Amino acid sequence: MLVYELLSLSPLQHLGPTDLLHCNPQFISLPQQVALFVFFWHKISINSLVTSLHASPHCSLSLSLSLSLSLSLCLESLLGSISVLFCRYIVSSLYTRMNQKLLSRKAACNVHGQDSSYFLGWQEYEKNPYDPITNPGGMIQMGLAENQLSFDLIESWLRSHPDAAGFKKDGALIFRELALFQDYHGLPAFKSALAKFMGEVRGNKVTFEPCKLVLTAGATSANETLVFCLAEPGEAFLLPTPYYPGFDRDLKWRTGAEIVPIHCSSSNGFRVTKVALEAAHRHAQKRGLRVKGVLLTNPSNPLGTTMTRQELDTLIDFVVAKDIHLISDEIYSGTSFDSPEFVSIAEAIKDRNDVAHRVHIVSSLSKGLGLPGFRVGAIYSGNDAVVSAATKMSSFGLISSQTQYLLAGLLSDDEFTKKYILENRRRIKERHDLLVEGFRRIGIRCLESNAGLFCWVDVRHLLKSNTFKAEMELWRKIVYQVGLNISPGSSCHCDEPGWFRVCFANMSEDTLNLSMQRLKNFVDSGGHRSTHDSGHRSPRRQFLTKWVFRLSSLPAAATARLFLQFL
Repeated sequence: MLVYELLSLSPLQHLGPTDLLHCNPQFISLPQQVALFVFFWHKISINSLVTSLHASPHCSLSLSLSLSLSLSLCLESLLGSISVLFCRYIVSSLYTRMNQKLLSRKAACNVHGQDSSYFLGWQEYEKNPYDPITNPGGMIQMGLAENQLSFDLIESWLRSHPDAAGFKKDGALIFRELALFQDYHGLPAFKSALAKFMGEVRGNKVTFEPCKLVLTAGATSANETLVFCLAEPGEAFLLPTPYYPGFDRDLKWRTGAEIVPIHCSSSNGFRVTKVALEAAHRHAQKRGLRVKGVLLTNPSNPLGTTMTRQELDTLIDFVVAKDIHLISDEIYSGTSFDSPEFVSIAEAIKDRNDVAHRVHIVSSLSKGLGLPGFRVGAIYSGNDAVVSAATKMSSFGLISSQTQYLLAGLLSDDEFTKKYILENRRRIKERHDLLVEGFRRIGIRCLESNAGLFCWVDVRHLLKSNTFKAEMELWRKIVYQVGLNISPGSSCHCDEPGWFRVCFANMSEDTLNLSMQRLKNFVDSGGHRSTHDSGHRSPRRQFLTKWVFRLSSLPAAATARLFLQFL
C-alpha cells in the first residue's frame, strides 16, 4: 500500500507539516502516523520543514524534537527492536539539521573528517580506556603518536630550575610581566632559543634565523596558516600517500583548499618519484584545480621513514618547474633514531638560490620534546611576505607567554638540550625495536623505518581478501575483540589495503608487551579468519543500515513503498 493511499483514507491528505503539531494522535491510525512521517520527510526539504516548524506560533525547537521523538516511538512500536537504528537515524538527522539551521555553512559542513576511522578509534578508546589496575581489560591506545618516553629528563630539569616554572627571574617574581599583553611576534628569548634548538635537532648542519620564525599554537595551526597564506579556496596541494588523517581537517576544513594525493606504492617503500608527482599534477589539472604547492611530512607520518636526498632534490626541482610552493612538515625531526640520518629541506636547499622563497618549514615541540599539551608550533620561511602574513594570522592562535618563558629557559640550556636529544633518540629506538620484535614473533612484518613514534605494519596476509572492506573488518576485530586502537591504512589514504599505523611511545613497556600478547592470542586463535565480526554489527543491523541510507536517497513514493514492504 502506498503512502498516498494511506493518506487518502482520511482528511489527513490535506495536512501540512505544522498541522501535525495540532493533530490528536487518537484520530490517526498508527500506519497513517508512519505514512505521514515518511511522506513529509521526503515531500519537502528539511530546511523547509524546519522553517515551517519555526514559523508556527505553537512550535519551539524542543517541541519539534518532541514531535520527532513521538514519531520515532510510533515506528519503534510498529517495527519492534529492529527499528531502533532506523528511528535513531531519523531523529538524529532531524535534530541535527534543525540545529544546523542555526549555524553558518562553514560550521555545519561535513569535511572536518571526524567520522574517519582514525578518530572513531579514539572515541571507542575513550569509552573503555585501559588501566593496569582499575580496568585491565580495557582498550589500549595505540593510535596516539605521543612521546612519553623522556618526561623524566624534563622533570629533572624543572626540579633544578624552579625559577622557570615559578614565574621568577633571578629569584624575583615576574608574574605581572608575563600576565600582561604580549604581541603576536612572541618573546624574543623564546624565538632565539627555539631557532637554536631546531638547528641542534638537525645536527647543526643548518641554522635558523629567529626573525623568520612565526609562532603558532601547534603544528595544526601552522599548517592551516600556511594554506591560508598560499592558496585560495578551491586551489590544491599535492600530498604523498599515505598521509596523516588530520590533514583532511587541518588543510581543507576552514581554508576551502583541496588535497590531491601523490600515489606512492609499497613496491618501493612508498617513496616519492617524479612519475608520481607528475601524475598527481595532471590529475589535479583534469579536475580543474590549480595546484599551489606540495606538502610533505619528513620524517613521514605514518611511515616512520625519512626522505632521501634524492627524493628531496626531485621535489625541489618539481616545485621550481611548476612555480609552486613546498611545505615541509618536520615535526618528527626530533624522533629520528637510526640511519639514514634525517635530512631537512633546509639543508637540501642550502646551496640553491632559486627556491628559498617558496619553501616553508613547519616545526613543533609536540613530538620530539613530547609537549603536545603546550601547543607550541612554528613556521619558518625564507619568504618575507609569507612571514609577515603568517605573523598577522598567528594572532588567532598564540602561544601563552608563560609557556614561552618556561621553554625559553629549557631550550637555552645547552647541556640539557644536548643530553635530551641523544637520550630521547636512544629510548625511541629501543621502544621501536621492541615493537618490531613483538610483531616478528607473531609473524607480522613492519616497514623498515628510522624515525617517528609508530610503525607502519603490514598485515595483508591476515585479510580475508585484498580489499578495504576486509581491512575495515579486521580493524573492527582488533578494536573490539583484541582491545587495541590502531589506525587503518585507509584512514591515511593508503592505496593498498592491509597496512596499519601502530604507535609505541605513549605507553609503558609493560603495556606494550601486553598489547603484543593480546594480538598474538588473536592471531594464534585464528580470530582474523573468523566470520564473526566485532559483535557490534549483526547481519540484520548491517542490512538495516544499508536500507536506511537507501531510503534517505529515494523519492517519496518509492520510499513509502519500500518502507511499507519492509513492515
